[in-house]
Amino acid sequence: MPLLWLDPQDDNQLFPHPDRALNEPNGLLAAGGSLSPRRLLRAYQQGIFPWYSSGQPILWWSPNPRLVLLPECLQISRSLRKILRNGSFSVTADTAFEAVITACAAPRGPGEGTWITPEMLRAYCRLHQLGHAHSIETWHQSELAGGLYGVAVGRVFYGEAMFSRVSNASKVALATLARQLHRWEFAVIDCQVRTDHLLRMGAADIPRSLFLELLDCFCSLPGRNGPWELDIDLFTDLLATHPAKLS
Repeated sequence: MPLLWLDPQDDNQLFPHPDRALNEPNGLLAAGGSLSPRRLLRAYQQGIFPWYSSGQPILWWSPNPRLVLLPECLQISRSLRKILRNGSFSVTADTAFEAVITACAAPRGPGEGTWITPEMLRAYCRLHQLGHAHSIETWHQSELAGGLYGVAVGRVFYGEAMFSRVSNASKVALATLARQLHRWEFAVIDCQVRTDHLLRMGAADIPRSLFLELLDCFCSLPGRNGPWELDIDLFTDLLATHPAKLS
């Protein structure tokens, strides 16, 4: 099946249904188009996200299966509980979005590239200004130690990337986010693709068809647009949490 090329001048052009995504590479659905707020939000509502490297066209993906974390299924290890208990980190939301996405965009090692291109960085900063994209920042000794960012649509949070400058800082950010989203009655955190790190924290693969059903149910519900602020007692709540299992 030929890959659909999207018109960069037509933000009303529809994406193909995710069922038409390629099996190899897994989930590739379309190319081209733009990273306008309208197109990005429409993509997320359909379970589609952009992912490409510098020099490539914009590539749109909807892999099968899909890694998700249900906020109530967060798994907190003994070592992470110890870190939360000792108070070495503090966590905020939406206070340093550009710094977080810039840190996520930095190459992980010598000679490595990044999929967060300058075009993508600008697009997500624009989504943040519009109240749709959010960051969680982990601080250590008043310095940005780690964090993550993503997009919220209705009661679904689409995680995009995370980083750590201090060991475990991104885990603290994700645990804090999951607990806050649970309080706000968010249904699911989209983790996109499988990593051991996310699996250990409670994420699980589900079929794309089930993921799309979740989006149909929860993307249309009232969400939390605009700047986020975390509840002040989240760490206490996290330490008292006995997580459920995702069957």
